[in-house]
Amino acid sequence: MKLCRYGPRGSEKPGLLDAEGVLRDLSGVLADVTPDTLGAEGLAKLAALDPAALPVVEGTPRYGVPVKGIGKIVAIGLNYEDHAIESGLPIPTEPVMFMKALSSLTGPNDEVMIPKDSTHTDWEVELGVIIGRTARYVEEADALSHVAGYVLANDVSERFNQKQRGSQWSKGKGHDTFCPVGPWLVSADEVGNPQALDMFLDVNGQRMQTGNTKTMIFDVRQIIAYASRFVTLYPGDLIITGTPPGVGEGKKPDAIYLKAGDTMTLGIDKLGTQTQQVVAWRDLGDEVLG
Repeated sequence: MKLCRYGPRGSEKPGLLDAEGVLRDLSGVLADVTPDTLGAEGLAKLAALDPAALPVVEGTPRYGVPVKGIGKIVAIGLNYEDHAIESGLPIPTEPVMFMKALSSLTGPNDEVMIPKDSTHTDWEVELGVIIGRTARYVEEADALSHVAGYVLANDVSERFNQKQRGSQWSKGKGHDTFCPVGPWLVSADEVGNPQALDMFLDVNGQRMQTGNTKTMIFDVRQIIAYASRFVTLYPGDLIITGTPPGVGEGKKPDAIYLKAGDTMTLGIDKLGTQTQQVVAWRDLGDEVLG
């Protein structure tokens, strides 16, 4: 099952993608896709629907973040050995865990805005995990039972702010538009094994990242079990699980960073694709992007 939210920012409606890839309107069945939707009972009710009985959504509407009300974003860094090496950092012996600001959330094909005065904005294709059941001190063997589904995410990063302004990675990870998510939340049963998914990211049509989740240092089971020791994971929480090699910072002989006018295209097996235009910083005023 593929759940989504579609429509203009701030006015998204719930949707479902049927087996033929046709977008169907769920607004007659539920008000929105929220953490309350993601429990076993809520997902079972949606899975029992006949998609053919739902209205077809015409045209090509914008996709929003697939879950409204994500409570927190837990991020795992350096979770692919080759990425740790290209970053010039030690291979972790425990998951590197940090938090990414909720204000960085944006739709999968919305613009990515370079921060004011930034010269080191970079890309990271990542597997995202949406929690469906409260997790505290869970065991690895039980960890996947806490997953509602999976999403595609781009952990956009400003490397100077991340690494040259003290030890807090969040400084380079939480800028506005730095967490495109979607287009869909794909239920755990449809994805199957989360450690067998090909992934890629292109910039301006040139392949930058190619990877597979099987090469994670810490797999999804381990990440959920580990993170739940330090923070309680609630339904609707998002975990992003690290990126394979090929980020701009690691390019040789010279690093490559994003600039206004660039286009990022990324995807993960079964989870769809994203395309983002990179734009220069502008004052957003009171605009809310999530």
